[in-house]
Amino acid sequence: MPTLTVIIAATRPGRAGLPIAEWFAERARAHGGFDVAVADLAEIGLPLLDEPNHPRLRQYTREHTFRWSAIVEASEAFAIVTPEYNHGYPATIKNALDYLHQEWNGKPVGFVSYGGVAGGTRAVQQLKQVVLPLRMRPVFETVTIPFHFQRVSGGTFQADETLESAAKAMLDELFEAREH
Repeated sequence: MPTLTVIIAATRPGRAGLPIAEWFAERARAHGGFDVAVADLAEIGLPLLDEPNHPRLRQYTREHTFRWSAIVEASEAFAIVTPEYNHGYPATIKNALDYLHQEWNGKPVGFVSYGGVAGGTRAVQQLKQVVLPLRMRPVFETVTIPFHFQRVSGGTFQADETLESAAKAMLDELFEAREH
């Protein structure tokens, strides 16, 4: 089965991204089309761009870059779970994307976003501009979670039918897109 890697972009202590990603990863496992891996940027701990060579060259010198490259290389599709901070995406996901180049090429990506009234949509629009030059293929379907803080209790995310349907639609599209 193809591997879908769920990337948790938020790294702040007490972040909502962890329970939201856990919920989405469970939906992805239940979907049945993917082996599901989770890449938590808080655990991976990539420093701010410390490689001396351009990522296109793949001349890595740091162990953390080799590990990150192997995770991305082994994945056929991605779902980025991202908050919206000040109308944009967190620096952690930009850094993680910029660390590599060829490993992302041609792979579909979907977005699970959360925030206030906009539900992270502005962050997703900006991230689409970042993934396109990496030759990633953003899918149309997204999971948008406005007022996410009302849905996280005791470290667990509570989805409704609308979010469940959005997750299924995005997973179906990611499954289709990875074949092309």
